[in-house]
Amino acid sequence: MTTTPVEETFYEGGPARGDLILNLLFGLTLIGLPFAVGAVVRALWLQFRITSRRISVSGGWMGRDRSQVAYNQIREVRCVPRGFGAWGDMVLVLTDGSRLEMRSVPRFRDTEAYILARIEARGDGETTPEAKGFAA
Repeated sequence: MTTTPVEETFYEGGPARGDLILNLLFGLTLIGLPFAVGAVVRALWLQFRITSRRISVSGGWMGRDRSQVAYNQIREVRCVPRGFGAWGDMVLVLTDGSRLEMRSVPRFRDTEAYILARIEARGDGETTPEAKGFAA
């Protein structure tokens, strides 16, 4: 009889509220209207769940798109601050070359550090934590 390790939740919730507020303010102009609609869709249906074993993202129309990634599948983490550094966008580059984008992640610096620590704990050693931004 084997026991499975307990999965501890680091973050579970939606995108940053500041993203919605800022984009709704921009939505008062005609140019900012598409950004406001995007922020409302994210606020309604985007959910992150970051645990000690995996990262799960539910999004898309009505929250029907779901992605799960284990830490041993992540090769690199790239972050870009948004909202004066209050939240940020993250891209997880996977070992097969595909990417998982996470928009408007609250406390993204803490989240990045947590993900990098989990990757290092797996012992892959292939991460490049000094990479910044979306450029390769």
